[in-house]
Amino acid sequence: MQENYRTMDLNHLIDLDALLSEGSVAGAAKKLHLSAPAMSRRLAHLRHALGDPLFVLAGRRLVPTARALDLRERVQAAMEDVRGILAPPVVDFSRLERTLTLRANDGFIGAWAPRLLARTLAEAPGVRLRFVPRTDTHMEQLRSGEIDLDLGVLHAPAPEIKSQLLMRVGFVGVVRAGHALQQLATVDVAAFTHWPHVTPSRRGRAHGSIDEALQAVGAQRQVVAVVPGFQTALAMVQASDCIAVMPEPFARWNAGADQFFIFALPVATQAVDIALSWHPRMHGDPVHCWLREHVRAVTASAWPAEIYKK
Repeated sequence: MQENYRTMDLNHLIDLDALLSEGSVAGAAKKLHLSAPAMSRRLAHLRHALGDPLFVLAGRRLVPTARALDLRERVQAAMEDVRGILAPPVVDFSRLERTLTLRANDGFIGAWAPRLLARTLAEAPGVRLRFVPRTDTHMEQLRSGEIDLDLGVLHAPAPEIKSQLLMRVGFVGVVRAGHALQQLATVDVAAFTHWPHVTPSRRGRAHGSIDEALQAVGAQRQVVAVVPGFQTALAMVQASDCIAVMPEPFARWNAGADQFFIFALPVATQAVDIALSWHPRMHGDPVHCWLREHVRAVTASAWPAEIYKK
């Protein structure tokens, strides 16, 4: 008899909690959406497993035994613990303290990091955003947990990594405000190749898709500097007569966009996909979900996004 409790599971604990809290078979049956006979059978199983009748007749009604009274508060506490484990966690963002790491290139950071920070601080002043450079597109740092989110051009996503397209963007030319190109109605190939160019490339490459497009029409530009990022390219453009080519939202939504003249390229180049990627183990984390939603919001509000769900 003493070993019968070993056959009990969580369902039996639920039954016992209902019986002890309602104080009757009929009440427990109603609470659990069962018939009275089905609840009676469950009470019989509990009596056998616990070696105690749990409820006995006192006149025409059932009253709990001393064992049942002893179990009532303990069972209720156990059920609260179970519900706390299984229920979605509730996060008080006003008190939350956590560091969230985002990997992004400096173009993304320059365009949207200030807006993202303003949004997160308004709701969670104790949250720290840590931006690290996107020196490659490998997803090992997501797998290891070194970073929470990866933001940038999506090339070949890893099989298990979750990704969402934030936007599909084309490229534009950028020069300083007041540049001679600003006086032209249209920047043609001749005008585009007349001026020196600064090329942003984290890999140090001077040749890119724009050069292939120019070659297709028999033209070539003069690259006088290769820099590691978009912000450096913008700084050099602002201080010279050079042209830089970059994704349109990086140029238009940069904090100092009014200091530049942005124009359509004279040749067609292929658009690129800017994506948000994360590891599946963080998919349901409420803080992680909150951060992803803010990233989507700042990019969508600043740039018409083509959103996909995976």
